[in-house]
Amino acid sequence: MLKQSMQRGLMGLGLVATLGLGSARAQGTADTKMAMEHSPMAVTASDLRVGLNNLFAEHLILAGDATGAALAGRSDEFKAAAAALDANSVALSQAVGSVYGHDAEEAFLALWRKHIGFTVDYVTGIATKDKAKQDAAVNALLGYTKDLAAFLNAANPNLPVSVVSDLVKSHVVGLKSVIDNQAAMNYAQAYAGVRAGAAHMQMIGDPLAGAIVKQYPGQFAGMTDAASASLRAALNLTLREHVYLAASATEAALGGRSQEFTDAAGALDANSVQLSKAIGSVYGADAETAFLALWRKHIGFFVDYTTGVAKKDRKAQEKAVKDLIGYARDFAAFLNSANPDLPTSVVSELVKSHVVGLKAVVDAQAKGDWTTAYARLREAAAHMQMIADPLADGISKQFPEKFASR
Repeated sequence: MLKQSMQRGLMGLGLVATLGLGSARAQGTADTKMAMEHSPMAVTASDLRVGLNNLFAEHLILAGDATGAALAGRSDEFKAAAAALDANSVALSQAVGSVYGHDAEEAFLALWRKHIGFTVDYVTGIATKDKAKQDAAVNALLGYTKDLAAFLNAANPNLPVSVVSDLVKSHVVGLKSVIDNQAAMNYAQAYAGVRAGAAHMQMIGDPLAGAIVKQYPGQFAGMTDAASASLRAALNLTLREHVYLAASATEAALGGRSQEFTDAAGALDANSVQLSKAIGSVYGADAETAFLALWRKHIGFFVDYTTGVAKKDRKAQEKAVKDLIGYARDFAAFLNSANPDLPTSVVSELVKSHVVGLKAVVDAQAKGDWTTAYARLREAAAHMQMIADPLADGISKQFPEKFASR
């Protein structure tokens, strides 16, 4: 079970790998079905749901990073964040293409990039105080919701135009609210909006995954709405969000933006509470309390490391890294005591990789190497699937009646 979970985690950022189609991407519906049938890796409905939700949530978070940097005049960071956002767009389009073919992939990418362009127009309108430009961008975005809904409905009639349009409209309105709060330097509300917006993307990812499974019955094992699939999706999204919010906090700290750091740290702690409640819903209130204290501990060590980097204090950095490596063992022991299907040595190595990955993000941020920082950030977020999947599978195996796969 754990080995299978790790293999899924290793599939990485794009859903093409998750679907197991590799370089033999389909050029049409018939070829797609054949590629699925002869895929070297089994594809489950849960894989599809997790892959789509991870990419959609990442889109929202990276968009928020890009708009925040643009409005603050951090041009180099904006360019790197925008490039990471476009890489996410390509991954999403490849996910669509792996199901519906190359033509659909190209069409989706062009359409998806279009709404990002409208968002840039809106940000530009705010930055230049051009109300007419802002209004035009909002109107364009609202019109886009119908276009995307029509595109998805044409590919899959299980996705009603009106329903999808309303869901995409909520995404647009949510991201607009994030931008407005960033412009007003109301970072507490901006980060709350990012979290809410990322969570809302599941209302797009879930129906899309379910509709694809319904359209191609027999191609995906299991069900997208099984309790085990819901657990896996929730843990993936929450753990990935942890990485992005941690990076936002360290970046603000290193940039000397104290209020933004405080608000990003507050959002990060809200994520920690959410994660601990997920643990508590399975193992009880005592486990929830213990998990939260332990999880917050490693965040504190990262604050120590970031402070050491900012002050160029090598000893403080080394101590923080040593504390983080020790924490990996403590955390693994905690999970193993709750669930013997999670071997201490394996979990410890996975958590250690998380620590090393996030440290690389902080180091790149400190150097102002934004291209590397965002590349490492996407990798560190993707790596969290290698923790989320084994944890979800271990819990499902431990409590099969509560977390059924069908």
